[in-house]
Amino acid sequence: MFPLHVLAADKPFYEGDCQSLSVPTLDGQYGVLAHHCDIILAIVPGTLTYRTADGELHAAAVAAGIMKVEEGEVLVLVDSAVRPEDVDEVRQRRIADEAKEALLQKKSIEEHHAAQARLARALARLRVKSKYGRRN
Repeated sequence: MFPLHVLAADKPFYEGDCQSLSVPTLDGQYGVLAHHCDIILAIVPGTLTYRTADGELHAAAVAAGIMKVEEGEVLVLVDSAVRPEDVDEVRQRRIADEAKEALLQKKSIEEHHAAQARLARALARLRVKSKYGRRN
């Protein structure tokens, strides 16, 4: 077991003991177990999963952020973290469609990157809802 702190920009998402953690990175999913070496990683929009002390698997759609493992404690800081049951599927599909449309238009590079980020967040949330949202 190891202590895990997942903090979104607007509120704490999870704080407690954890058996395992998986976060999305540029190179794919990165896993953490107890006694992991110290590391700092960039997190990209995608699916974060963690297994709590009782063995239950939890998932969240996360936006960009960082993860730090130091002296056996894990800190995850992300722009947003959303549980599958909190994802509004209709809203996320609309956001994804609007972002795709914005990417097709000739806009500034900043607007292009903002649209890419919106699309990545919306697609990550839809994937988490689809894969983990139907469990009880």
